[in-house]
Amino acid sequence: MKTIIVATDFSPAAANAANYAADMALAIKADLLVLHIWQVPVIFTEVPVTADIDKWLKESEANMSDLKTVLFKRTNGNVKIAAEIIEGDFFRELKNLCESIRPYAVVMGSQGTTSAERLLLGGHTVQAMKNLSWPLIAVPPGVAFYTIKKIALACDCDDVTDTVPVDAIKKMVNDFHCELHVLNTGKQEVYNSDTVFESGMLREMLKGLHPVFHFITNENTDQGILDFADQNNIDLLMVLPKRHSLIDKIIHRSHTKQWVLHSHVPVMALHHS
Repeated sequence: MKTIIVATDFSPAAANAANYAADMALAIKADLLVLHIWQVPVIFTEVPVTADIDKWLKESEANMSDLKTVLFKRTNGNVKIAAEIIEGDFFRELKNLCESIRPYAVVMGSQGTTSAERLLLGGHTVQAMKNLSWPLIAVPPGVAFYTIKKIALACDCDDVTDTVPVDAIKKMVNDFHCELHVLNTGKQEVYNSDTVFESGMLREMLKGLHPVFHFITNENTDQGILDFADQNNIDLLMVLPKRHSLIDKIIHRSHTKQWVLHSHVPVMALHHS
């Protein structure tokens, strides 16, 4: 049975992502697991003291109960909904849970509406998109799930056999019976035999899905991808975060962060296994 995990901090942005996840679960007949991970904060006075854990736990349980009720009513009881409240490091606990239940996807809000929510929720989402091996969908505030008719895959067509998770892409496209658009973000100004070869390889790998290829010509690749998604009614934007060395992380700005924080459509991060 498919299971979708939705991580929540009970903020408005997270509640919207939970609605999105519930509607998606209903569409593909999946179970839903609502997850809240919290870290015990420490209050610094003259002597550090541990905060009132029991109070926060009760508040989390009450918020979780209310959220489950909302989602149950939203799906008319047609989605099996479970919930877990875990104390610990956010990414480590999320990773452990994914390895245990092998979810269809993880869903999170891309950012909050306040500066605090943008810092906390957006930060967790970006970290998970960069490092989590499981498919993760970041849902922008206010975006609802209706259906997925068009998926766009942003790809630089570089070493496609080792970087493109073909099986995961095929699964999504087939499950939703949707169009696949491949956005080639490589440079088009100069003929490059490697790029032509890699594009041909990717087309062969995705045969059967009838992908439509497009070149992103905007000098600002991030903005070009986002503009394409907006202008072509893309329902889901797939990106392939690549692990960089420490030097690369220092030199290059984060493409993942740009996509997550500025996209108007849900962004799905996929990693090659």
